[in-house]
Amino acid sequence: MKKHVIDFLHTLNLYDYLLFGGIIFFFLFLLILSILLRHKQTLALVLVILALITLLIAPVGGYIALHALMYKHSIQLATVKNLDFTKALLIKGDINNTSEETFKECTLYVGVSKISPIKPLNKLYPYLPFRRETIIINGPIAPKESKTFKLLMQPFHYTKRHSVTVLGHCR
Repeated sequence: MKKHVIDFLHTLNLYDYLLFGGIIFFFLFLLILSILLRHKQTLALVLVILALITLLIAPVGGYIALHALMYKHSIQLATVKNLDFTKALLIKGDINNTSEETFKECTLYVGVSKISPIKPLNKLYPYLPFRRETIIINGPIAPKESKTFKLLMQPFHYTKRHSVTVLGHCR
């Protein structure tokens, strides 16, 4: 757990620090405002609750929204193929940098999920893959450029119909 926290802190950039500082400033502002308006108990209580909600939800939501805005990318799968002579699944694709920032590193999360004849289950299965792999693409990816990735999932024994989902997190 300590390693994950340290890795997270090392990947923060200036905009993340500004976001978290702004959230703390807004939290303190709402608390001071509620203290000043303590004679109006209902309004003061609403401000305290709003401050606590801001402190709990805004860092996570702000971080996700900021990184979705700054580090836009798209992923296209070129090949998803079951190999004939070995029990493996070959996945090839491209990750395109569509943002204005240069990516230092991208982590791709590849999931394989089954396909069901029941249509509502097909919407649920990509969120619950039965097989997961992670690829880390190092090196800079400049804006408007793409980089090819390849993954060999081995051993892969599933013989029925399946789908592959690739999600990326770049910084």
